[in-house]
Amino acid sequence: MKYREIAKKLKKLGCQEIPRRSGGSHRKWYNPKSNRIVAIPDWGNKDLKLGTLRQIIRQLDLDWEEFKHK
Repeated sequence: MKYREIAKKLKKLGCQEIPRRSGGSHRKWYNPKSNRIVAIPDWGNKDLKLGTLRQIIRQLDLDWEEFKHK
């Protein structure tokens, strides 16, 4: 799954992207419900590995099944 697809799903689940202050290939996301922040790689057209994606969802304290179906 590409970064843009992940970003759309996270927004639907109530997460917010934290504005960038500098360059780099990662973007920070915040889950206000769990008060957690996680960095997500933005590799353009390259897919994130499933294990990486599952770890991001776990760190944001979101449900994997709910994320898949959004």
